[in-house]
Amino acid sequence: MCVARSCQATLAFDILNIRTDIKFVLFTGGFSSPCVLAESKPLSFENPNQPLYGHLSVVGSSGTSVKLRWVSGHADPQLVNYASGKFSQSTVTTFQKSDMCNGMLSSAADVGWHDPGFIHTAILTELEPSTSYTYKYGSDKVGWSSDQALKTVPAAGASNLTFIAFGDMGKASLDHSIQHYIQPGSLSVIKAVSTEVSRADIDLVLHVGDISYATGFMVEWDNFMDLITPIASKVPYMTAIGNHERDFPDSGSYYETTDSGGECGVAYEKYFQMPTREKDKPWYSFEAGPVHFTVMSTEHDWKFGSEQYKWIESDLASADRKRTPWLIFTGHRPQYSSVNDIGVASRLIPSVDPVFRSNVEPLLLRGQVDLVLWGHVHNYERTCAVFQGRCLQFPAKDSDGVDVYESDPYIAPIHTVIGMGGFLLDGFNLLPGNWSISRISNYGFSKVAVTSQSLHFELIASDGKGVQDSFKILK
Repeated sequence: MCVARSCQATLAFDILNIRTDIKFVLFTGGFSSPCVLAESKPLSFENPNQPLYGHLSVVGSSGTSVKLRWVSGHADPQLVNYASGKFSQSTVTTFQKSDMCNGMLSSAADVGWHDPGFIHTAILTELEPSTSYTYKYGSDKVGWSSDQALKTVPAAGASNLTFIAFGDMGKASLDHSIQHYIQPGSLSVIKAVSTEVSRADIDLVLHVGDISYATGFMVEWDNFMDLITPIASKVPYMTAIGNHERDFPDSGSYYETTDSGGECGVAYEKYFQMPTREKDKPWYSFEAGPVHFTVMSTEHDWKFGSEQYKWIESDLASADRKRTPWLIFTGHRPQYSSVNDIGVASRLIPSVDPVFRSNVEPLLLRGQVDLVLWGHVHNYERTCAVFQGRCLQFPAKDSDGVDVYESDPYIAPIHTVIGMGGFLLDGFNLLPGNWSISRISNYGFSKVAVTSQSLHFELIASDGKGVQDSFKILK
């Protein structure tokens, strides 16, 4: 029997259209011993088929096309109406509970499952690079989104590119209600990034792994997609896969932890269709402006001679440094960090896997990678120009006190950890090596402005405290 004292209150909730009926339950006893006092009748959404969460990604290197994905409760193809009268019809996909990995700790195949609805994809073509357009998506049958504004990326070979990068964002509730897994800094970071995208000339966003932290509780992908829509509907939102999207025992992931909650990369690849070659091979490259981006998966085999190793080697060698003089490499797990332990799993798998570094780092030097962006560790750190733990070049100060690396002739990559996007922050628990130049534990994002001759990197705090670290690489 539940015993409760009578009272009265009014509560307001932020409710997302998750395409299924919901109800409210009043209970006492907390989560450990819940006792239901009252519950509402099931409540239906007015339009469960509503098209939602439109997000963009790069197509090709010309800047003349862009991919749009969105979610709807209806399986029929829908349209994008863009550029004052052009139309593009969607292709439609989804995924099932049976697509999730099975196992004792697979929330995705058990208590965490929620129908994802239907994921629509359309390619917008015949655009001009570095140009703004309006668009909306949906249909007369299911309704239309509001009018949106997008900006195409600069074509490969253009002289300028400005992008935002971070890792490990996740989500939190706007009404401060409890979810199974909350990333406390995500709201402040997404607000700061949204403000930057709205007022600055940002060309794209790069999220380097640990995307939603749904980890098998599938409705939390809706929470995350809703959170990033103000950004991802305006500029391409490019991603790298992380351990919390892919890893699960006996599933083909390199690290056999249960970090994905049984999702095994399925939800990630459905929601974020990057320009990869095949299913469950989420490594790819793309070009925009003066930059060639190489994106690896640290969660799939990267050892010498593996398929991904050979691809990385080939991709770095194929970059046309006359057209794209800058080579930026990214993946989730870092090769350098002054943090040794970021959780129970990392007591078995340290923050920096020395085997990973010994296999892949030589490729970065040989390919003359300029800048490396990592996540996984939840703070910010920057290195000297480093190889095999040795500093080959320390930065000098310019007249404004900004660190400057000279890259002509090429010496070695500069590594950055940018995992300060939302997850509970890590302190620094190792005595830093002489390769560690800057260490900051604060929520924020990085802003990188690139021309054909210079790269200017800024770490910007999400709490309004401005630029926390800054450096330049000059060619």
